[in-house]
Amino acid sequence: MSKITLYRWMSLVGYFALLFLILNWFTWIAPPEKFPRSMVLMILLLPLLIPLRGLLHGKRRTHQWVIFLSLAYFMGGIDVWFNQNGLRAYLGAAMTLFSVVLFVGCSGYGKHMGPPREPRKEKKARLAREAAEADAARRSAS
Repeated sequence: MSKITLYRWMSLVGYFALLFLILNWFTWIAPPEKFPRSMVLMILLLPLLIPLRGLLHGKRRTHQWVIFLSLAYFMGGIDVWFNQNGLRAYLGAAMTLFSVVLFVGCSGYGKHMGPPREPRKEKKARLAREAAEADAARRSAS
């Protein structure tokens, strides 16, 4: 298994684990008492749904932007982990763990993926243009 594949799977596992944890946490396991469930789910799940397409298609730039998104969930998980008791503390620890997996996976994928490759036709045209320019410069110099 290559590093790129490993980091891609780490980012997908961290992403979907975080998505399902938040969905289950605020719907069934420990729903909020002071706020409507739908509002809490919209605030926490909508930012996660925005980069879904780019993550599934393996877009390097999307993975790089999800790094910033994972930091918000990391901070939220740390806050719940250390300021709540009982089950909510364990849910906060799980949120922290999944956000770290997401962070490491997206960081590694963004680092090892490299810049996007130039399409073959455009590369051929660019090389032909550079060769013609070099030939013209050589002719004008002599």
